Amino acid sequence: MEETISLRELFYTLKKRLWLIVVIAVLAATVSAIISFFVLTPIYQSSTQILVNQAKNNQQLYNYNEVQTNVQLINTYSVIIKKPIVLDDVKKELKLSYSTEELTNKIAVASEKDSQVFSVTVEDPDPVMAAKIANTTAQVFQNKIPKIMSVDNVSILSKAALGEDPSPIKPKPLLNIAIALVVGVMLGVGLAFLLEYLDNTIKTEQDVEQVLGLPVLGVITVMDGKSLQDAAAVAPGQRTRRGEVYDG
Repeated sequence: MEETISLRELFYTLKKRLWLIVVIAVLAATVSAIISFFVLTPIYQSSTQILVNQAKNNQQLYNYNEVQTNVQLINTYSVIIKKPIVLDDVKKELKLSYSTEELTNKIAVASEKDSQVFSVTVEDPDPVMAAKIANTTAQVFQNKIPKIMSVDNVSILSKAALGEDPSPIKPKPLLNIAIALVVGVMLGVGLAFLLEYLDNTIKTEQDVEQVLGLPVLGVITVMDGKSLQDAAAVAPGQRTRRGEVYDG
């Protein structure tokens, strides 16, 4: 019985404060939409792939140990490609105003497990510049690595290309709005229960019975001036039903 009463009170509280929950949820979603569409700068992404593999003639067969060496070299190459020895030339060639640190933060290097291919991914507010930085970084790295490592086993597998209608990877307005809506509902529910907990006033007959432990014998209805005038206009000996006057 206690559990049933608790659930009833729970739904009663939510129903009573429903307007508050809706307002907070709508407000949170609106703010998120405004920030996502008009405040945050769209960021575009472009990638190029680099293959680490020694060039071979037709008589040479694959050497497993050499392949594993190339795979392990990718870890070293991932560090070198983001160093000033490479990025300074990229900045000079593209005439970038970014600092070396800012350019480093725009570049991410990733490789698949046991693969001789790794990708260079660039994020930038300008989709054209993102593709240029990715391709230039790969090209400069390919030219630099023979001098740095005394090996010539790097080739560009695929260049970054700009699509007809590039779309930003972030922000994602619909996702942001959905998250804000859920968070808004949660905040609204929490605030509704907090206000209900802090409200110690007596408003209903149930409150009287719970606080005083006494049964309610009658209720005095609040009537406005028009209702009193209508009641006074009814002649004595007559009763009203459904808004109509008839003889008692």
